[in-house]
Amino acid sequence: MKYPIIAPSILSADFSILLEAGAQIGESGAEWTHLDVMDGVFVPPITFGAKMVEDLRPYNNTVFDVHLMTSRPEQQIETFSKAGADNITFHAEAVVHANKILGQIRDLGKKAGISIVPSTPVDSIKELLSFLDLVLIMTVNPGYGGQKLIDQCLEKVKTLVQIREEMGYNYLVSVDGGVNTHTAPLVRDAGADILVTGSTFFKAEDKKALISLLKGI
Repeated sequence: MKYPIIAPSILSADFSILLEAGAQIGESGAEWTHLDVMDGVFVPPITFGAKMVEDLRPYNNTVFDVHLMTSRPEQQIETFSKAGADNITFHAEAVVHANKILGQIRDLGKKAGISIVPSTPVDSIKELLSFLDLVLIMTVNPGYGGQKLIDQCLEKVKTLVQIREEMGYNYLVSVDGGVNTHTAPLVRDAGADILVTGSTFFKAEDKKALISLLKGI
């Protein structure tokens, strides 16, 4: 049986002890660290920049999954690449020339991803799917943690899995928003390859046990 990748979101950590938070992710058995970069324009909050990613990188051996929730992601890609990102995902809603930006990410040797918010249909990115390493489905409206997963968004996951099988594409499907021990089975059943989780992870006393629960082991 194939188990999903778990990607705790550093956004939900206590920023005063980020090194400890990164160590907790690595020790838990989670494979990825999700890094939500918000610019206060594309989404209301401002989170952190490339320097924080760079400073955390030496202390964390997981895959750094950078999610750019920014209005001009093309201006940030090289900076985050140099900071230590392994994956760089930007929002389809924020750009016009998405294909060009995907090429920019790949040229830097990074995995390239597209994200869509709950109101954006899969059809809007259908022409890009053959170029993608990752599709990130937001199952809440982006910007704030602790929201409830929007069940209807899981239909997008099913659609993307079906298209991948029919067309022979290689992208992974990630789900971000409201993923916890109650909703994880629904996300897994929809076919998601990656589960992003935030407050659920950092509130858990036994993080290793939580990772197993989220994976469905």
